[in-house]
Amino acid sequence: MEPCLLFVLSLAAAAPAQEPYRLPPPEVVEIVDAPPAPDVRLSPDGRWMLLVESAAMPSIEDLSRPLLRLAGARIDPAANAPHRTSFDRGLVLREVANPDPEHDARVPLPEGARLVSTSWSHGSQLFALVLLTEFGSELWCASVQRPAEPLRLVDGLSTVLGSPFSDGVSWTPDGLRLVCRVVPRERGDAPEPEPVPKGPLVQETASETSPLRTYQDLLESVHDEALFEHYATTELVSVDATNAEVRRLPLPPGMYTEPRYSPDGSALLVTRIERPFSRLMPWSMFPQRIVAYDAEGETLWHVDVPLERNVPIEGVRLGPRSVQWRPGEPKTLAWVEALDGGDPRREAEYRDRWMELRLGEEREPRELLRTEHRARGLAFLQDLAQVVASEYDRDRRWTRATLFDFGPETVRVSVLEDRSVRDRYGDPGRLETQPDGQGFDVVRIDGDWVYRSGSGASPEGLLPFLDRQNVRTRETERLWRCQPGTYESAVRYLGGGRFVTRRESPADPPNYHLVDLAAGEARALTSFTDPTPQIRGVQKKLLVYERADGVPLSGTLYVPAGVEPGTRLPLLVWAYPLEFNDAGTAGQVTTSPWTFTRPSGASHLLLLTQGYAVLDGATMPVIGDPETMNDTFVEQIVAAAQAAIDAAVAEGVADPARVAVAGHSYGAFMTANLLAHCDLFRAGIARSGAYNRTLTPFGFQAERRTLWEAPEVYFAASPFMHAHRIDEPLLLVHGEVDDNSGTFPMQSERLFQAMKGNGGTARLVVLPAESHGYRARESVLHTLAEMIEWLDLHVKSAPVTGGGDSQGR
Repeated sequence: MEPCLLFVLSLAAAAPAQEPYRLPPPEVVEIVDAPPAPDVRLSPDGRWMLLVESAAMPSIEDLSRPLLRLAGARIDPAANAPHRTSFDRGLVLREVANPDPEHDARVPLPEGARLVSTSWSHGSQLFALVLLTEFGSELWCASVQRPAEPLRLVDGLSTVLGSPFSDGVSWTPDGLRLVCRVVPRERGDAPEPEPVPKGPLVQETASETSPLRTYQDLLESVHDEALFEHYATTELVSVDATNAEVRRLPLPPGMYTEPRYSPDGSALLVTRIERPFSRLMPWSMFPQRIVAYDAEGETLWHVDVPLERNVPIEGVRLGPRSVQWRPGEPKTLAWVEALDGGDPRREAEYRDRWMELRLGEEREPRELLRTEHRARGLAFLQDLAQVVASEYDRDRRWTRATLFDFGPETVRVSVLEDRSVRDRYGDPGRLETQPDGQGFDVVRIDGDWVYRSGSGASPEGLLPFLDRQNVRTRETERLWRCQPGTYESAVRYLGGGRFVTRRESPADPPNYHLVDLAAGEARALTSFTDPTPQIRGVQKKLLVYERADGVPLSGTLYVPAGVEPGTRLPLLVWAYPLEFNDAGTAGQVTTSPWTFTRPSGASHLLLLTQGYAVLDGATMPVIGDPETMNDTFVEQIVAAAQAAIDAAVAEGVADPARVAVAGHSYGAFMTANLLAHCDLFRAGIARSGAYNRTLTPFGFQAERRTLWEAPEVYFAASPFMHAHRIDEPLLLVHGEVDDNSGTFPMQSERLFQAMKGNGGTARLVVLPAESHGYRARESVLHTLAEMIEWLDLHVKSAPVTGGGDSQGR
């Protein structure tokens, strides 16, 4: 028995230690705990604004609430909703014409209720609230006339089939009712697992090509399938927002996604998830039936969408997709369908076509227009006689937006946008939209002029703008542009030369303003104060520099307040690689030196309080043909890292012998690769990354080839395969229940084991109940404590050099 006992003891000694949560230095805790400014949500007409007060970070107890991981969804069984980790805590109504806080109206919430989301009606007189209470999810509504008297409309709300940021509620065309999904009246208790297995689980395949990304939280058993169907099944109801009158729609219970009424209110479009389920795909790829029903529940039109298999990488399924109501028509459906078999590698004159069908008038759909490349969207102009069709060229990474006139025939009028998706300098901005009388978003137009607002990337930094563009001549007129020294962006154009902006500067926190171009004035709508005055004085500078091959690069260099010029500091380089077709777009500046510095969560900028300089957003472009650019991934990021360090050293800020590199997700993948393939850094921090690309064999990030098509690339780009070369200390942090595609916690565990087996220096921190990002206060503060202690030990304490060339290490 003794040898067995010794073996058990040796295993116990090797097991990971469960340490208590730790705190970073008090000044860091103070900044992290500072309350955030309210979020501002304008009514569609711009007359009202809701100030949504955010809650403090959730606790680890909040994150540890019961959670079901089924079919790619994370379900809160008590709420019948996606599992959420953050909520809002308060709501204030303010009139834009009278923004004095003394006239604000607070919207009372039930005791203990958590605010999940808000939704304005397109009439701008009502706003809906989704609350989570001890009894589950509830739908409430309030009016701008009586904000202090919110009315509970529905309890038992169910939004499982949706994203965590969608409440699954839509307004009817009259703006007075809401259609939503509720728990079925006859639903019983959740199914229990079988006490004894009835047999093995079996899957098989034959002569079928079905490349899939590496999804998580998939169904694994018959019991999982039953649980998913139990929580996903709902009934549809319509409720009057003024008196809480509920009408149950004449449809059977089903696994419905978000429903939407036709513009005339006589038909309802729904998508219903169907069996058979898949053990390899999330629910969004399950079979579907898309149906349009009339008021009596009779089917007007339907299409069955099979399980999404045999779809090529970056391809699309066959048959109708993106089915939607056409604005301005009583009940006309529009959808897009592939003309190239859904295969982006197949040669085709046209890849997609848009179709429409007038329900009750036509039996067969008619073609609206064709797109040379993959369709991305259809935006109707306010006059409804014109439409902007967007498309994407995968081969060139190119985007195009074309204006069409609808008459007896569809006529191509002009190309409004035609550029590389990475060309930020040439970005004309997004089209300004507004809801029409039935609540459908349409592009605002005055005569032949549409309005665009954009980030305004330029060599000097981001300078946001508001333009108008003539849709016939493509002539563009600049109406307004942010001035250097501040960062001010257009939030909503209201018409008549009036628009709302969000303005900030290095010394001033973000606040909202109403700009009137005709009057030449701007009026403050909010007066949020600085939540973290203790870090004001941080120095910030936009660095523009070059890689050895001549590719222009940039990053924002932060220096702690009070540092004497010429003082050499330990430096953290924080980065995230991006792919580009050409050096010109790769070198464009996409940041602003004039933003307000407000570190939050587990931000690396909090290292500024500990005497570190930070080069934030150091560009790490990977340039080349989209099919083969990763062939030189390692060489390009090493060259970019060398240039970043040299630039910070040339500024007289960084000590080249005391530099660390860090990143999150794909930035963590980059970090581990840099430590494996160069000696530029003293240490690294990699958070929630993927390090063995053989575990993501059907592509990763922008890689289009499979492992079997390019095994040498997957091997060369996997830091796990080169763990024996990582001779700098590496801190690995990962959420225990990471749900991001490809970044299984096992990725960090295996890299740690590889480094351990090869004699490397590493520390693995797995955060309980955390996903891809870290939410709980305990997790955030612990992560910051780990980062600071790691860099203090391995970087700050290293011998100080007198500066000079970073290649001297």
